Amino acid sequence: MRDDAIRRVVIVGGGTAGWMAAAAMSRVLGEMPGLTIELIESDEIGTVGVGEATIPQIVLFNKMLGLDEAQFMRETRATYKLGIEFVDWVRPGHRYVHPFGSYGLDMKGIEFHHFWLKGQALGDTTPLDAYSLAIVAGLQGRFGHPRPDQPGSPLSKLSYAFQFDAGLYAQLLRRLAEANGVRRIEGRIVAAERDGETGHVSAVALASGTRVAGDLFIDCSGFRGLLIEGEMQAGFEDWSDWLPCDRAVAVPCAHGGDRQPLTRSTARAAGWQWRIPLQHRIGNGYVYASDHLSDDEAAATLLANLDGAPLGDPRFLRFTAGHRRRAWVGNVVALGLAGGFLEPLESTSIHLVQSAIARLLTYWPTRRFDRVEIDKFNAAHVADYLDIRDFLVLHYKATQRRDTAFWDYCRMLAPPPGLAEKLAVFAANGRVFREHDELFTETSWLSVMVGQGVAAGGYHPAADLLSDAETLSRLDHIRRVVEETAHLLPRQDELLAHYGCAMTGVAA
Repeated sequence: MRDDAIRRVVIVGGGTAGWMAAAAMSRVLGEMPGLTIELIESDEIGTVGVGEATIPQIVLFNKMLGLDEAQFMRETRATYKLGIEFVDWVRPGHRYVHPFGSYGLDMKGIEFHHFWLKGQALGDTTPLDAYSLAIVAGLQGRFGHPRPDQPGSPLSKLSYAFQFDAGLYAQLLRRLAEANGVRRIEGRIVAAERDGETGHVSAVALASGTRVAGDLFIDCSGFRGLLIEGEMQAGFEDWSDWLPCDRAVAVPCAHGGDRQPLTRSTARAAGWQWRIPLQHRIGNGYVYASDHLSDDEAAATLLANLDGAPLGDPRFLRFTAGHRRRAWVGNVVALGLAGGFLEPLESTSIHLVQSAIARLLTYWPTRRFDRVEIDKFNAAHVADYLDIRDFLVLHYKATQRRDTAFWDYCRMLAPPPGLAEKLAVFAANGRVFREHDELFTETSWLSVMVGQGVAAGGYHPAADLLSDAETLSRLDHIRRVVEETAHLLPRQDELLAHYGCAMTGVAA
């Protein structure tokens, strides 16, 4: 074993982020000689715990941990997720879905949507949503797993994620982590000790008087950034000019209405409301801008727009959109809310934790804490947030709403440079491009630009390799295949019942 190997890892804070880190590190590194992993959390300190919707990368994370999907679904009261439905974002009464997976079938070496754009120019009014299996199945309350072994089927490129109880997920991860040797320490941190020579954190002191020493500290302390900001002064990049929402109020409610495998986002007067159907309840929240709406008004709006009786009192959350300028300083690495916050409009919060954990495992340090590797980690951290920020701003910028001052502000926003370029390229000839390894694919950008009413000035010239008649014929055939495939899939509730899940409320 290397003389400078990390021997003591201390995770500061539990919740979803802390236990994701503990479970992943103990799974991947747990057999390293001499390595100990300890997690400090206090029952006195609550967790935010409102992030319940995810994106497809969570499937890979669960597989890496060796989780059986049926067991996971039972223990976290999870439902499947095939995309996000956006209601009233363009204008009241309008809706579309950002799907997981793809649209149609690529032809002649170019993306399917260019043929769809050509069809629109020829007078075909079929919406883009009709060519997505994720959308058609999701709106019918149906779900199926991807079938890469059937390349000719719409199922071959289907993707999915989960909606789950974040508290139950943290409990499941805790059991996995502790089974792999992670030690949980109950206590509230009251001070940190620093090495006089390196400036690194050497230990944290608990209210009980216990001292916990470590070589590497993982800050999962939430918005406080107890170590990354409180001790290491990483700095914060404020993006509230582009993302003006700075409050959220959340409350679960009893089941009512449908249980589609979709998260729903409904635009409101000063922000938007989320709806996340689980097996046993629905998660709800209103993300809003305090400059345009009071807390009391936000809570009243939320409570007036629930599918069932509230299952508790509304909980309020304050935040600033942005990120730590450095998520890794010295021997402290920030994960989750300690590293930054972007509103959950596209369900990226848990993914940002997962991404940072994977990156940390890639750049797993020695006690030398080499600067070049830390710089690479921090550059990728910032890039993650930038990519997601631009995608979120697209939803606000591309709107036709003129009914409130909030939406006037959003509509008149000057977009960030990266977003401005994407909009200009799409407006020219309907082209969508993906920079480096940015999180959101061409399908995602396409779905939101088309869904939000961004017009394409043309289509790829190669789409004219098909005659007008053949273009329309193929579009109709693909639409029918998608519809027929969706109808053959089981309803989500049937699949969950097969897993032994105990559901409540009204099924889809």
